[in-house]
Amino acid sequence: MTKILTGGVGKVEVTQAIGKLGIDALDVVPSSDMDAAMKLRTGQADYYLGTCHTGAGASLGVLVGLMGSAACHTFGRSVPTEDEISALLADGKKVFGFSMDQIDAIAPMMARAIAARG
Repeated sequence: MTKILTGGVGKVEVTQAIGKLGIDALDVVPSSDMDAAMKLRTGQADYYLGTCHTGAGASLGVLVGLMGSAACHTFGRSVPTEDEISALLADGKKVFGFSMDQIDAIAPMMARAIAARG
């Protein structure tokens, strides 16, 4: 089972949006950014989806510092395509940030792309 941690100001909304999809292969849990970083580093979690009002800074600040920028990507206020998400996952990105007003668009696409990777 793939474990996704959610964080930031919209962590509950991201968890709910993904939960509504009913993808059994995903375990989605709200988290703090510090806890998420530790769990990602020790293999207790696979991905982190962070949200803030702009999707640029606060959504990933701690994670970029502890995981390194190579593991992180922010969409900011833009909505990526499924191909863009797949390419980022294939490139090894594990930490993603986006703005709260994009949760309904991005969270389901992220969940489906992660689940497709098995």
